[in-house]
Amino acid sequence: MNLSNTQLFRGLEEAEITSLLGCLNATTRSFQKGEVILSEGNITENIGILLSGLAVISCNDIWGNTSILGHVAPGSVFAEVYACIPGEPMLVTVSAAEDTSILFMNVGRVLTTCTNACPFHTRLVRNLLTVCAHRNLQLSQRIQHTSSKSIRGRLMSYFSECAKRAGSNSFLIPYNRQQLADYLNVDRSTMCNELSKMQKDGIIEYSKNQFLLKDSLMFQ
Repeated sequence: MNLSNTQLFRGLEEAEITSLLGCLNATTRSFQKGEVILSEGNITENIGILLSGLAVISCNDIWGNTSILGHVAPGSVFAEVYACIPGEPMLVTVSAAEDTSILFMNVGRVLTTCTNACPFHTRLVRNLLTVCAHRNLQLSQRIQHTSSKSIRGRLMSYFSECAKRAGSNSFLIPYNRQQLADYLNVDRSTMCNELSKMQKDGIIEYSKNQFLLKDSLMFQ
């Protein structure tokens, strides 16, 4: 992956990034599908950047019910909020949804100017602030999607966001059916029945993770 295209390293040249990675003691690790990357209750001092694969962020209540809070796509940053609060136990679990490669960096070295006084270190800190702001926005969007009392309303709210991001009424979602149900905080079987009804009603068409919103006026 070209790290200069990621949000955290945006505006930096490859040579500058290479220098920074040395300052940050960056390391790369690989995880297999289903493997836990960071566990709820643990304390982390590292920020992660997903280099390849896909990860999901989830939390469990005391009864074992799982809620999907979001996903981590290639180039995305995760665990930055917990890493920036020393000693704060994680309230979420990050797991590999498929075989995944991750770059970890120590947050203390990100936030502290290195001994080399890198002129581009300030840019990195500004980018990290932007990443944190985007994370808050994503959580706000999930609250919006789960605010509807009906499953159809929650699905349409989420699909609307996906279509806007794709700039098309045809789009892929990053979740399987169970993950989508957990993200929207609904029962999987009931949600699948509702998807079938929506397809029969001519509202959507779908095949696995590919969806099509039949009303495309918003894109004309």
